[in-house]
Amino acid sequence: MSTKTSIEWTERTWNPTVGCSKISSGCANCYAEAMARRLKAMGVRGYENGFKLTLLPERLEEPLRRKQPTTYFVNSMSDLFHADIPDSYLRKVFAVIRKSPRHTFQILTKRAERMAEYFQGQAPPPNAWLGVTVENHADGIPRLDYLRTVGARIRFVSAEPLLEDLGVVDLSGIHWVIVGGESGPKARPMKRDWALKIKKQCDAKQVAFFFKQWGGWGADGKKRAKKQNGRLLDGRTWDAVPVTPPHALFVPREDAKARRKDMAYG
Repeated sequence: MSTKTSIEWTERTWNPTVGCSKISSGCANCYAEAMARRLKAMGVRGYENGFKLTLLPERLEEPLRRKQPTTYFVNSMSDLFHADIPDSYLRKVFAVIRKSPRHTFQILTKRAERMAEYFQGQAPPPNAWLGVTVENHADGIPRLDYLRTVGARIRFVSAEPLLEDLGVVDLSGIHWVIVGGESGPKARPMKRDWALKIKKQCDAKQVAFFFKQWGGWGADGKKRAKKQNGRLLDGRTWDAVPVTPPHALFVPREDAKARRKDMAYG
């Protein structure tokens, strides 16, 4: 079922699928995997298979039944563009989104190439915000070019867990960047300078910047509970969210391919 969430940048989660598989270094300490195991042990419906990818069509219509306008994080416990989720099921998910214009749906993926392929030749619903995880340079940065080919009204980046200095990031066509450190017992540290460098680039490009958390390591480089480390960056919280533009500007697919080739051989 859709549930309230403590995730700072959304209101509720909606998981028409649960479970996933690891594809990058950002997946190493997956919070959803640990949570799925706990929910299975508790006998919660939908988690009988633990973290094995599972389609839950009985959850598809949940947003349709909610009348109050709501911001949903879609598949907080999975990845909607996982290779084992058929296109036919994706069409059902996006049909619900189209039928729910009062809601906003935030969809975040590490499988940016499949997302770009799915939307080739079609526009996403206007109330669907599409984003990619950019946890480091090698795994995350290439996802940005795929994201730019998708004509979503809002395209966003989750740099969480931020595992290294990303350097100069091409933020063209990006409307929102979320930054956060990793949490959990095996959390890897995030340095203050990494987050500030991203913030400065967002300011320069007029991209909304949201600092979610320090996670398991504080700004002082000490490990402690996530709540103790808090959300302050340079003494304050940063909670900007994007203003929906009247239309989406995106990079044609051929241009994006050319840019990736230049990145690979330049």
